[in-house]
Amino acid sequence: MKRFALAAITAAVTALPAAAQDAIPLRALSDYLNNIRTAEAGFTQVNADGTVSTGTVYINRPGRVRFEYDGEDVLVMAGGGQVAIFDGRSNVAAEQYPLEQTPLSLILARNVDLGRSGMVVAHEGDGTTTRVVAQDPDRPDIGSITLVFTDDPVELRQWVITDEGGQETTVILGGMETGGRLPARLFSIPQEIQSRG
Repeated sequence: MKRFALAAITAAVTALPAAAQDAIPLRALSDYLNNIRTAEAGFTQVNADGTVSTGTVYINRPGRVRFEYDGEDVLVMAGGGQVAIFDGRSNVAAEQYPLEQTPLSLILARNVDLGRSGMVVAHEGDGTTTRVVAQDPDRPDIGSITLVFTDDPVELRQWVITDEGGQETTVILGGMETGGRLPARLFSIPQEIQSRG
């Protein structure tokens, strides 16, 4: 009986697509994201219209992120449950909306659980990278986030936000430095509004 069970398990694993076998397990990816408290990295952003921007991203989990763009008076930040977009090229006040209405909230959550039912809609590896497509199972209409990781050690290398209209924004990360101290003011929307007043 034990031999039969072992043979059945071996056959089942062998029958899995190579992509699934090469993928980093979701539990390991969740643990990796949950172990990030602070991070800083240079990034290259490819927008839906094909334009390219560069800058620095600061992450302070849970719930806080700041994108500073090189050579542009544009700032995107999340803090206090809100996302704010500051565009110095316009006379309009910062555009704000709830963080939970963006797919980025999935990796900024206090407890990332990619194994949660309905969250991951694709999970594949090619031996070099693992791609995970995740959505909020309670709000699939807000879009999805595709996370790309490398292995050994596990590291987040890029993400692609697909909004509710199908438009994609890709963020490619440079070497990520984790564990540093980041000032709280970097993620304070009210302080940023006041400093620009």
